[in-house]
Amino acid sequence: MSQSIALHADPLVWGHGPKVFEVFLEPTCPFSVRAFNKLDALLQRVGEEKMTLKIRLQSQPWHMFSGVIVRYILAASTLPEGKAAAKKVLQAVADHREEFEFTDHSHGPNMDATPNQILDRLEQYSGVNAREPFLRAELQNEIKWHSKYSRQNGIHVSPTFITNGLVQLDIGSGDEIESWAKRILA
Repeated sequence: MSQSIALHADPLVWGHGPKVFEVFLEPTCPFSVRAFNKLDALLQRVGEEKMTLKIRLQSQPWHMFSGVIVRYILAASTLPEGKAAAKKVLQAVADHREEFEFTDHSHGPNMDATPNQILDRLEQYSGVNAREPFLRAELQNEIKWHSKYSRQNGIHVSPTFITNGLVQLDIGSGDEIESWAKRILA
């Protein structure tokens, strides 16, 4: 990827239906991981022609490597595989969450991990090499967009859900897929 070519992040959007379900996720949050792992089944249950699923990344500073991981996911979305590459990285983090997190957000084995070691893990587990776009300064525009969009919608915790433009504080990661489907189709 040449530095002279503009960086384009593929939106993390699946489906094309009129009902919109936005999910704000912090990739290393256990509750976000639970929600993320239900999204494919939800899209299949509701149908791509009936709903549009949008993943928004909600970086949170108490998840200590959150910024590095979110940046890598968004860097992956700029690769030729686009959102599919980003989804592979999200799944890799979900599958190996504890290797990207601190014990009680403050201590544990990752105290000695460097950002480069985290990038190595992301690449190893996902099979996605997003290091070149990760290093590009203009990637921060995409990161800032996710942050600003979260803030303008009053999003503070992950996961948070928006159905058809309205924040739904009573939807949780522990809810059954059928419950989410009913809310989306209502």
